[in-house]
Amino acid sequence: MEKADKINDKLLSKKYRTNVVRLIKAWKKGLSDFEVSRETGIDPVKLKHIKTDIEMAHRKLRLARKTPLALTGQAPGQRHIFFNPFM
Repeated sequence: MEKADKINDKLLSKKYRTNVVRLIKAWKKGLSDFEVSRETGIDPVKLKHIKTDIEMAHRKLRLARKTPLALTGQAPGQRHIFFNPFM
């Protein structure tokens, strides 16, 4: 993974005034939101906002990585299954 492909954890840490890297490591370790909240002392609602911001950042990175491929015509084909009710 390149440096540009990572989320800006310093910006999120500054925004929420907590160590976001520590939260990510706890989630990767398999701890639930409740356990992370209890361990760090962060409000569960604030923890949910942090998690949502991280998910959105990852989604934006994946979309940005996929968009140049779509413009060049080299995007992997979509594998949708369409159900026809008339068959």
